[in-house]
Amino acid sequence: MARRDEEDKLVKQIRLRQERQRREDADVPISRRLAQIGVLGWIVVTPMLVGIFAGRWLDRTLETGLFWTAPLLMIGLALGCWFAWKWMNSA
Repeated sequence: MARRDEEDKLVKQIRLRQERQRREDADVPISRRLAQIGVLGWIVVTPMLVGIFAGRWLDRTLETGLFWTAPLLMIGLALGCWFAWKWMNSA
């Protein structure tokens, strides 16, 4: 009988948490969601741009064509995706 009471308490707590989460999600305005999407885009794009500018500078300085630009762009993309993933999971 004690186990049944524990399960009932657990089920009740789960339902309360789900209801609280639904209310919190309903309270977020659409403008905030759009702002989050914009921030997410910049989080990905900014490291890529830094990689491109650093790569172009190195290529011009060392006269290496596109030797540094392409890898630094890919590194920027990887960093941007990682930063976005960390930002999305921190909330």
